[in-house]
Amino acid sequence: MNKNIKTICVFASASNNINEIYFKAAHELGVLIAQNRYDVIYGGSNLGLMGEVTSSARLRGSEIIGVMPEKLYNLGINPGECSKFILTKGMRERKAKMDELSQALIALAGGFGTLEELSEMIVQKQLGYNNKPIVLLNTNGFYNNLVNFFDDIIQQKFAPEICKDMYFVANTPEEALDYINSYDFSNNNYLDAKIGSKINH
Repeated sequence: MNKNIKTICVFASASNNINEIYFKAAHELGVLIAQNRYDVIYGGSNLGLMGEVTSSARLRGSEIIGVMPEKLYNLGINPGECSKFILTKGMRERKAKMDELSQALIALAGGFGTLEELSEMIVQKQLGYNNKPIVLLNTNGFYNNLVNFFDDIIQQKFAPEICKDMYFVANTPEEALDYINSYDFSNNNYLDAKIGSKINH
């Protein structure tokens, strides 16, 4: 367990119509989160990988805090069994609350919502608004194309080389937790590096 981290935010699909391999990884991740004595912040739905990771963590002792916008709640989406459930006005407020409550994040396989949440957190880290460990859980190579795109952004100098260190690609839940457990909060300042690279050129 990392002494600087109490809660891990998970971004994940809320779809039940996906390959079982993703559910297996989500279950394993939830077990490991609980075993390492972390609590979970998530988007509030009991569906899909969201439901799987939080259920397996809750059953092993983690507190589960769900954050859902009012519109989704009013549509009848079930928040599942949360230790605490928070309603927000909209999606932006939801992301802000999840960010506020967590000290680390893991993006499991997901759709456009997961991608949007992940992208915002990477940008916030690049600009110095957070210094959290950001992990892409690359189950079944799900994030391969996205990571290649990130590499292309850096190679074409739309972002500095140091930005490769802003996120970690884990192929297994064990790798994800190992990275978070050993994460050093003291040596990451990507905005300074970006500004410095402009001055140096």
